[in-house]
Amino acid sequence: MDSPLCSIIVPIYNSAIDLVPCLESIKRQKYENLEILLVNDGSSDSSLEICRMYARLDPRIIIIDKENSGVSGTRNIAIERATGKYLQFVDSDDYLDVNATRLMVEEMEAHQSDLLICNYCSVSRSERMQVFGFLPPDTLLDKAHFARYLMEEPASFYYGVMWNKLYRRDIIMEHDIRCNEEFTWSEDMLFNLEYIRYAETFYSMRTPVYYYVRQKKGSLSAQVSPAKIITTKASLFKYYKQLYIDLGLYEQYKLQIYAYLVAAAKDM
Repeated sequence: MDSPLCSIIVPIYNSAIDLVPCLESIKRQKYENLEILLVNDGSSDSSLEICRMYARLDPRIIIIDKENSGVSGTRNIAIERATGKYLQFVDSDDYLDVNATRLMVEEMEAHQSDLLICNYCSVSRSERMQVFGFLPPDTLLDKAHFARYLMEEPASFYYGVMWNKLYRRDIIMEHDIRCNEEFTWSEDMLFNLEYIRYAETFYSMRTPVYYYVRQKKGSLSAQVSPAKIITTKASLFKYYKQLYIDLGLYEQYKLQIYAYLVAAAKDM
């Protein structure tokens, strides 16, 4: 099988305390045809120096240093710069299994899917680990079936985040899909809803290859107020509704879509 280029995008902001395990896990991937985009979002700690150290050790690493604008703008700059067939996103305080990219690309290529979504491990600071995933494992789904499963857990990290997925860059570029820089919470979910609109096939991978570290130091999600959650969900609701109208599935899933407003993620 050919080994298409995969672009791994890592937005970085004051992540020095957790950055080395993250970058080590990327550098050690068994899949070697990578470009690794480290985007420093105006960090005031030693994050940029750590990135430069790794860039000297690995020619696949590209550093983008920019003024602080938030994670959405940071990801968007990397999306514009990336050249891989596939895009993979990693948060700078999380880490990957050594086989993560290899397995994701192999499954994407084997099934010619438009989006791959994998189970992931939620890791506490005490190293306690729990695996999450809501789709039938190792299954190729069409859009209608994927939309049905999505409505069973509309607020979950599994569907909402960008880091447990592999995307086709051509779909993103053709339809000008970007992270909305007006959102400071749940911006991943909006990106995914836009991507789902244009994707036709979805593959669920059983193997958990991403390690999401909970209770992150300085985590934005830990600082989001209930009022912010409510207003953001209200904004996202209209995107959910429009997607299902466009799919011709709104009447069938109307109650579940409204339930999103009060749903809580079960997989944090």
